[in-house]
Amino acid sequence: MQYAIFWGLLLGTFFLMEGAAWCIHRYVMHGFMWFWHKEHHQPPDRFLEKNDYFTLLFSIPSVLTLILGYEVAWLWFLKPIGYGILLYGLFYFVFHDLIVHRRIKFRFVAKNRYLRRIIRAHQAHHRCKDRKGAEAFGFLYALPRYDPED
Repeated sequence: MQYAIFWGLLLGTFFLMEGAAWCIHRYVMHGFMWFWHKEHHQPPDRFLEKNDYFTLLFSIPSVLTLILGYEVAWLWFLKPIGYGILLYGLFYFVFHDLIVHRRIKFRFVAKNRYLRRIIRAHQAHHRCKDRKGAEAFGFLYALPRYDPED
């Protein structure tokens, strides 16, 4: 039973993170924290950019929930939540930084319909170079309208 609760919390957190990431991307990154996110919508001129500060900032809830979950016995339920956040962060890194933006160069061709959909949605998001007017704020889910024409 405890394994079911653990995995339910972990997977539930992972999937809820997409909604949290959408809101943060839409209202924080394209809102009052635009000064960090702005250069991410410009052609890259260096390997690291201000937008990468968000990685450090967003790792804090994962680290804190894991520490508290391990150190305080009655807060055990924070462990799977911390792992869910961490897992989402890893998926985000692979998708966003490696597959879409190719921050580390490697040969990859998206043949999977799902991957092509989220790549197209993210490319549509980056067509907008301004704070306002962008679309497709999600990272691991995209509306069917971004489906590739096969």
